Amino acid sequence: MAALKEPELDEILAFCAEDPIERVFLEDIARRGLGRFTALAQRGRVTALCHAGANLVPSGQGCAAFAELAEAAQARMIIGEQGAVSDLWTAASPILPSPRADRPDQPVYVLDEAPEPGETGLRPAEPDDFELLLPACAAAHREEIGIDPLERDPEGFRWRTRAQIDEGRSWLWTDGGTILFKAEASAWTPRALQLQQVWVDPEARLNGYAKRGMRDLCRLLLARVPTVCLFVRRDNAVAIHVYEAVGMRHTISYRSLIF
Repeated sequence: MAALKEPELDEILAFCAEDPIERVFLEDIARRGLGRFTALAQRGRVTALCHAGANLVPSGQGCAAFAELAEAAQARMIIGEQGAVSDLWTAASPILPSPRADRPDQPVYVLDEAPEPGETGLRPAEPDDFELLLPACAAAHREEIGIDPLERDPEGFRWRTRAQIDEGRSWLWTDGGTILFKAEASAWTPRALQLQQVWVDPEARLNGYAKRGMRDLCRLLLARVPTVCLFVRRDNAVAIHVYEAVGMRHTISYRSLIF
C-alpha cells in the first residue's frame, strides 16, 4: 500500500535519476538542502515526490496524494510535469482557491549538442552587474508571470538576484548599459541545467541577439553538463522560434497554476 513519508536524500536522488530532465529542479533543490519534500512510497520505492516552497512542484505517479500538502503550503504556484500537476489539481481544486492563470501544454525544450557559435560578448555576471541586472530580471519575471516581484517581495527578489550572480548562475551580453541577452540557471545538476528568464532589452529586440546569445550560452554550458533544458509558455511564439532555431527539441510538457 502506498504511503506518504519524508524521503531521505538518496531516495530523492534515485527518483530524480529516473527522469533527470523533468526532475532537474527537484534534484537541484535536494542537493542544495533547500525546501521540504514529501514522497509517496510503495514497497520501499518512491513513486511520486513533491517539493513545497514558494512553488509546489509535484512529480511522478499518484500525485493526488499531495492534495492536503497543497492546501497547507499556500504556494504561489503549482508547477511541473503536466500529468503530475493535473493529478494533484484534480484532487486539490475543491480545497484551494481558483488560480488566476492556468497554463497547460508548456513545452519543455532540450539541447545536448553544441550549436554554432553566436560570436557574442556573453560572459558570467559579476557583482558589479547587479544594479543593471535587477530591473532586467524583474522585467523578465513580470513578462512571464504577470507580477512585479519588486512590488510583491522586493527584498527577497533582490536577494535571489544577487545570489544567482554570486553562485555563477547568471550570464549576460551587454553593449554599454543595454542588455542584449541574459539568462539564469533555475536548476543545475550533474545531468542537466535548466535555464530561466531568457531576456533581451525591449529596445534591442528583433535584431537576432536572442539566437546568438542562446547559441553561445548553450555552447558554454554544454561543456559542463550533458543537457541544457528550459520550458516556455505555449503562446510565446517568438521564444519558441529562438529555441528551435538553435537546435532545441520539444520533449515533455509542463503545466503551471498561478495563484
